[in-house]
Amino acid sequence: MRQSVILGAAAGVLLSSILISAQAPAQPPAGPPPAGAPAQGPPGGGRGRGGQGFPAQQRKLADPAVIERGNTLYGINCRLCHGADLRGGDMGGVNLLRSPLVLNDQDGEAIYQVVHNGKQTEGLPPMPPLPLPEADVKAVAAYIHSVAARMAGQGGPPPKDAPPELNILVGDAAAGKRYFDANCASCHSATGDLAGLASRYPTAMAVQNAFVAGGGGGGRGGGGRGGRGAAAPAEPARTPRATTVVVTTADGQKVEGRLDRIDDFLVTLTLADGTQRTFSRSGNSPAVQINDPLAGHRDLLRKYTDKDIHDVTAYLVTLK
Repeated sequence: MRQSVILGAAAGVLLSSILISAQAPAQPPAGPPPAGAPAQGPPGGGRGRGGQGFPAQQRKLADPAVIERGNTLYGINCRLCHGADLRGGDMGGVNLLRSPLVLNDQDGEAIYQVVHNGKQTEGLPPMPPLPLPEADVKAVAAYIHSVAARMAGQGGPPPKDAPPELNILVGDAAAGKRYFDANCASCHSATGDLAGLASRYPTAMAVQNAFVAGGGGGGRGGGGRGGRGAAAPAEPARTPRATTVVVTTADGQKVEGRLDRIDDFLVTLTLADGTQRTFSRSGNSPAVQINDPLAGHRDLLRKYTDKDIHDVTAYLVTLK
């Protein structure tokens, strides 16, 4: 679960479907497809209902071993943001089953560009670049496409036989404690804010999601929307910690509030009374100071290895 990402919404695709349907010739009688024709998904699945889809989005599914490997990599690197069912997770990742980029990606080429370069989508947390080899990203893409090929309709729920919860307790708790002491103890304490941490969560996956996302006070269940921790007691609801900003104008006035948006030209914030202010930016004027309570966790996303995450998880589940 090294971080999180991949993508958007499909209004343009929906419009394309109307245009294509209006122009498409009558379907020939059923029979074996001609040589070289794009492979269809399993009966009852695929893009749209009943396996029907757009030609540009039809693709031959990868080898089952590649799909299984992609499933594992997705669980480690993408699940927290995009959810166990690919429809969005605890860190606000988009619904991959409705993403135009995913719908039109063929062999991971479009997905790899986002994973390799990162992505900033207005209104969503930024996705930093992930140091995944191209072969790993293509395996993840193959898994995503395998789920999308079996969904009931465009953006619909995944099949009921989705893979079970991953066994993630494979790390070294002693090594996890050393990593925690070196990288986390300046902000957190095993006998302070994290005392009894493991008892607040129903599964090890939920503990892992919480520490990677920076949600030490509780979470939304066993691993994002659609996680299969429903049989266990739910954790306390987590209140997201807002990123705040102080804007200091040229005349020395300081305006502080919740950061809503910032780019090279504007910064928008909401004040304590609920009113919103927007300031134009030109270089370093006005001065902007951002306080992101999850900055430390976001920084670690670029440093974590799979072993680090599994080791820290193994240590945190001992805090009962």
